[in-house]
Amino acid sequence: MSADQTAALSKETRFWDRTAPRYAKSPVRDQAAYEHTLDRVAHYLSPEHQVLELGCGTGTTAVHLAPKAAHITATDLSSAMIEIGKSRAKDAGVQNISFEACAPATAPKGPFDVVMGFNLLHLIPDIDAALSEIAERVPTGGLFISKTPCLAQGGGVGIKLMLALALPVMQLFGRAPAVVHQLSVAELETAVEAAGFEIIETGNFPARPTSRFLVARRR
Repeated sequence: MSADQTAALSKETRFWDRTAPRYAKSPVRDQAAYEHTLDRVAHYLSPEHQVLELGCGTGTTAVHLAPKAAHITATDLSSAMIEIGKSRAKDAGVQNISFEACAPATAPKGPFDVVMGFNLLHLIPDIDAALSEIAERVPTGGLFISKTPCLAQGGGVGIKLMLALALPVMQLFGRAPAVVHQLSVAELETAVEAAGFEIIETGNFPARPTSRFLVARRR
C-alpha cells in the first residue's frame, strides 16, 4: 500500500470512528426493505456455514443472522463501530460472532462459505480490486451476498441534487465519506461477474432510491 493510500485509509477510519455513536442511534431508513433483505440472506445460510461480513458497521445485521450460521467473522474499518458491535452481540447473548477492526483488503482470508457486504461497495475506492479479494476468500460454489446503493439511477431529483451539490461540500469538511461511487445496476453487476461470480438472485430493496441486492456464486 502506498503512502497516499495509507493516509487516505487513515482519514476514512477517523471519519467512521467519529460517525459511530451517531450511526448506532440512527433508525433503519426502510425497515421493511431491511427485514426483507435479512429474510433473503437467511435463505442462503446453513448451520454449518462460516461467514465473513465486510463493513459490518455496528453489528446489527451480524447479530440478526448469527443464529443461521455456524460462525460469523464481522469486520469493519472502524474500531469504534466494532466495539459497539461487540456490545450488541453480548447484550443479545450471541456467542458465534467474532469482531475484527480491519479494512476489507486485510480481512481474514478464510476460506469462507459466504462473504457478505452491505452498503459497502459504493464506498470502496477500487471496486474491482475489492471484488477480486472477495473472490479469493470463497471457494468455487461459495457465495457473495451484498446490497449496494446504485446512486446513478432511481434516486429522483432530490438525490441527484444532493450528490451534485451537497455531497462535495460535506466531503470537503469531513462530514461524508471521501469516496461515494454513483453506480448503475449494470455497472455493479458487470463488476461482480468480472470478478468470477455468477449472479443467481437480484432485487431492489428498496426500489427508490435503488439499493441492489444480489447473491452471486463463485465460478
